[in-house]
Amino acid sequence: MASSLTKDSASTPGSEKTFFGHPRGLATLFMTEMWERYSFYGMKALLPLYLIAPGGMDMSATTATAIYSVYMSMVYLLAMPGGWMADRFWGPRKTVVIGASVVILGHITLALPSSASFFAGLALVALGSGLLKANISVMVGHLYKGPQDPRRDGGFTLFYIGINLGAFLAPLTIGTVGENVNWHFGFALAAVGMALGLAQFLLGSRHLSEQSSVISQPATDEQRRSALRTGLIWLIVAAALYTLMGVTGNFADWALMPLIIAGLVIPVAVLARMKRDKELSTLEQSKLSGYIWFFVVAAVFWMIYDQNGSTLSIFGKGSTTNNLLGFDFPTSWYQSLNPIFIMALAPVVASAWLWLNKRGKEPSTAVKFASSLTLIGISFAVFLIPLIDTANNGGKVSPMWLVAIYFIQTVGELCLSPVGLSLTTKMAPEKYSAQMMGVWFLAVTAGDSVTGLLTSPQLNVDLNNSGAVAVEAIIAVIAGFGIWTSRKKVKELMGSVN
Repeated sequence: MASSLTKDSASTPGSEKTFFGHPRGLATLFMTEMWERYSFYGMKALLPLYLIAPGGMDMSATTATAIYSVYMSMVYLLAMPGGWMADRFWGPRKTVVIGASVVILGHITLALPSSASFFAGLALVALGSGLLKANISVMVGHLYKGPQDPRRDGGFTLFYIGINLGAFLAPLTIGTVGENVNWHFGFALAAVGMALGLAQFLLGSRHLSEQSSVISQPATDEQRRSALRTGLIWLIVAAALYTLMGVTGNFADWALMPLIIAGLVIPVAVLARMKRDKELSTLEQSKLSGYIWFFVVAAVFWMIYDQNGSTLSIFGKGSTTNNLLGFDFPTSWYQSLNPIFIMALAPVVASAWLWLNKRGKEPSTAVKFASSLTLIGISFAVFLIPLIDTANNGGKVSPMWLVAIYFIQTVGELCLSPVGLSLTTKMAPEKYSAQMMGVWFLAVTAGDSVTGLLTSPQLNVDLNNSGAVAVEAIIAVIAGFGIWTSRKKVKELMGSVN
């Protein structure tokens, strides 16, 4: 990256160089996020495989999917309090340092060969990711002179490349070490990656905007005491609840349920609180009602999409040859498909929207969301073919089936994720403009929590079953058709937003 830094007197204050024509601080944030995503996606690639492995936790596929889904939901749920901590107590820069440190501690804890330390490590990684994820993107925005800076969109595009570069490299390295050498060495390698990211952040933090150290809404002494009291109360309640589960012998069956309930209730409660706010104008209330449609669609999408790390990965482990052109590869490598497809297809999709827009034919947001659901449904319809084949005939199928499924899902993601991020900024009530990005991530929490509920010990639905996959495919297509048929009603609620 050093060769890309050139002299430029128009860069950010305190720096005489740029990063591909952007503020030098973008290089710091690019590398920090790349290494954070490296550790996160390495964890995503290893987690379900470790949970089902005889040399790992030796769990059933259903239980592994439940744990994985709850872990993913908590990462995105904790992004909201992560942003709140930065706004009230630490500021974005300090919160990122704390978050990265907690992630490192979490991976080190995961590297210890103990089931108790494993779950403690999961909790720490989720907590640290929540603190970091919400704030590093905010700091990218701080590098530019307001929303009108012509370099801003390009800066976020470069930042997005960093995310996917880390996501691409992680399964190839962490996954290989974890599967072929030692599971705990793989978790330790993720800690090394995050440590490199933190070191690079600390060394390059002088190039960041001073605004990144500002506490935007400092808490008063009373608010600090109140937050501490509330935190302690919830900690005591959680400790008492899980102690009771352990004493009564119900820990294994019920440990996930409080987290699942939180992942389902909190997103609904947040949206309901906003809808009840009498300070919002009639137009803002209308836009919020329209936004809820998209939120529900996104939750359905992520419920199915995030199974690429659990249901599809577990299928890849047991039912595909994992051999291409005579080359054997670890199952975790499938997780590199999505980021490489995103990097290849994102410019194509963005250009397609622009090309259609110039001709007055760009689909509305509702149509794009409907397309994403239809595509995710089609991906699971395709999944049915090898799933049924292996169930009826035994043996293993070509890995190209999973390549095709991941490709379809990535096209669906590009119709929803970047569109949803843009939509969130456009439809956010002014009062909640800073919080709405966290609300968007709650759609992931809700979707993954539904998967966690389905695969919990209480319901115990096997999502690797052809019947369950068929139902999910049908639900996605029906939901896509529903938003498409309701597009005019939704458009009316959106006001001037397309």
